[in-house]
Amino acid sequence: MDHKDVPQTWQVAGVVSFYMSAALVMVFVNKAVLNSSPDLPLFFLLLQLTLAVVLLHGAAFVTKRVEIPKLELKTAKKLAPVTLVNVIGLVFNILCLRGVDASFFQIARGMVLPLTIIVSSINARSLPSMRVLFAAGIVTAGFFIGVAPTSLSASSDRWHEAPSRLAIAYGVLSSLFIAIHAVLIKVSLPHAQNSTIQLAYWQNLGSALLLGPFILFQGELSKLSELIRTPEWNAEVFVWGSLITGVFGFLLCVAGLLSIKVTSPVTHMFSSAARSAVQTLLGVWIFRDLLTANRAISILVIAVGTMYYTWVKSVETAPAAPRPAAPIPKDDIEANGGVQLEQIEGEVHDWQDEKRTHPA
Repeated sequence: MDHKDVPQTWQVAGVVSFYMSAALVMVFVNKAVLNSSPDLPLFFLLLQLTLAVVLLHGAAFVTKRVEIPKLELKTAKKLAPVTLVNVIGLVFNILCLRGVDASFFQIARGMVLPLTIIVSSINARSLPSMRVLFAAGIVTAGFFIGVAPTSLSASSDRWHEAPSRLAIAYGVLSSLFIAIHAVLIKVSLPHAQNSTIQLAYWQNLGSALLLGPFILFQGELSKLSELIRTPEWNAEVFVWGSLITGVFGFLLCVAGLLSIKVTSPVTHMFSSAARSAVQTLLGVWIFRDLLTANRAISILVIAVGTMYYTWVKSVETAPAAPRPAAPIPKDDIEANGGVQLEQIEGEVHDWQDEKRTHPA
């Protein structure tokens, strides 16, 4: 690899900090809006998706790197499965966040890794290694430690209700659809010209259109009109929260792409573990969330299992050490030249595949 292609330390630190900050802002502003307007989760999500589409158009106007796809019914049909799974996952995700503390949110969605391993194995029709299964077992144990009933600490100055079983179920379903979505993305990218930006545009636009009828069915527009006439409702929190989460949701998409491009999977996973810890502490400080021993141990165990899984995958997917080259017979120069040509052609094809997989 060329030295110029190796990311500098300040680049890695900047991208990780940017990703963590955007993710934390999303969680806490989402939680603040859902606390002030718990009856408008789908309408709130619709505003975020619509703003993301608008920002993608604005980015396309500023730079040619962002290309808005041509809207075709044929492409929409091919991307319908990944769009449907995306919007269902988003709905379960926001319903889960509405029903749990911000510090408990990571625990409620702690089954993402085990479910992703299961879905990927079913899709690939292959069994994961014992070390991968062990990592999934650690994370699963951490999840059940967190959702287990626990007594309220006597030192707490106010009562916090335990998360409902429905909210935890929403978290598990959100994790399941995240896992399915991760598999469907690989299948759907070719239909979006192998562009993650175009796929994100299709998903945001399609999800917004799919949400519309459900918002009407749930009567959220009538609830919104009632809230507007209610003097106690803080409309500023809802409006500003919608704008901030819409913008930071767009930035989080960019940050995720940069994080994958600039950082290694291990660094990315360590930053996610650090974000979980910071999110817990901020939840306790800002929303006065309850932090029991069960929750603290659960977050730690999930983080350890996730980091162990990342290490296992980095070891299992590491390229094998090259074998020592055999001596070249003097009377076989042409044959050796043919082998070198095949190797060069293979490297060119690999580079082209990489370019198609990660478009500029």
